[in-house]
Amino acid sequence: MLVGLRAGDEAAFAELVRQHTPRLLAVARRLLNQEQDAQDAVQDAFLSAFRGLASFDANSRLATWLHRITVNAALMKLRSKRRQPEQPIDPLLPTYLADGHRHHPGPAWRALPTEALVQAETRELVRRCIAQLPDSYRVVLVLRDIEALDTQTVADHLGIEAGAVKTRLHRARQALRTLLDPHFRGESA
Repeated sequence: MLVGLRAGDEAAFAELVRQHTPRLLAVARRLLNQEQDAQDAVQDAFLSAFRGLASFDANSRLATWLHRITVNAALMKLRSKRRQPEQPIDPLLPTYLADGHRHHPGPAWRALPTEALVQAETRELVRRCIAQLPDSYRVVLVLRDIEALDTQTVADHLGIEAGAVKTRLHRARQALRTLLDPHFRGESA
């Protein structure tokens, strides 16, 4: 396929798009809250890939290269989009007593049945809660915990220090727990 792509074969490019769009769109959706933004990022990624085929190092997998381009396209979309100021994450973070224990630890989450329907609903709930996080925290959480990129790679993608990635990831996880708490304790939200 790579030979056809580099030769400008439209059928090879169409096959590349058909084969990789679902996975790349899933990546972009996790990083961007708007469906149209995710679709635009994937389209931008394919255009960048097409333009950069000559510089593609065939030592890595084509899918890995496309994934990296898509993540970068989604991050560029986040950076370039003029949004209202981010909501602070502080109200979602736990508070602590002087002795270091959580102020309101709450009861343990109840176990859920492992039925497929409940699992699907739980995944959707987690997705909705992740989407509520401020962008700078949501992006780090998605890249580290869902896309499984290492801390330094996330830092490089975002242009920040590895320590900032670790801090944002910790805070994002705490905030996500706060958002999920009412649901897993059996309360309605």
